[in-house]
Amino acid sequence: MSNKACQLTALLVFLAAAPARADLFVRDDIISEPTPESFSVCFDHTCASVVTVSLTPDEWRSATQPVREPAISATAERAAIAESIALLEAIVGRYTGTYRDRARNLRGIGQPGQLDCIDESTNTTTYLRMLERDGLFRHHSVGKRSTRFGLFVGMPHTTAVIEELGSQRRYAVDSWFLDNGQPPFIAELEHWKAGAAPDIH
Repeated sequence: MSNKACQLTALLVFLAAAPARADLFVRDDIISEPTPESFSVCFDHTCASVVTVSLTPDEWRSATQPVREPAISATAERAAIAESIALLEAIVGRYTGTYRDRARNLRGIGQPGQLDCIDESTNTTTYLRMLERDGLFRHHSVGKRSTRFGLFVGMPHTTAVIEELGSQRRYAVDSWFLDNGQPPFIAELEHWKAGAAPDIH
């Protein structure tokens, strides 16, 4: 096993052993209070590459259009959140080269701009924080990232999380399963922890 692979395995084991800290970003130079004018984007596996990106006002308005429409329910808002995350990924991909990112890890392994679950969950949490900061959520707040692990769900795997106001149900917002620019998989966190994944053919 290569040194980089050992480091990745060690990090994933750490996250699995300390899920309460899984919301912490993996590098201290990642912008923790992101704005559309200045935010960090991770890629190349476990944030090996981190760049600062700035969106134009038009790009931000375009990406956030789905969540600007008043959502009649929390379910509708989650669908809109997924659309906005996809649009943000597509726009950001043009600046960072992450438009090349393929679903999961193996299809794009070794390719520039590929993201693993640490990259994906970090970036998605950044996007969610920007959306929340702009007051675009009516039914949700941004939660701590979460990691699943165990005999029946395979290797440790980390996701961004939102929490439904009122019911306090938490939902995984998992961009790792799909190519860049595709809406993330959203599922109740407990189902996600039990191994839930999108039905992709």
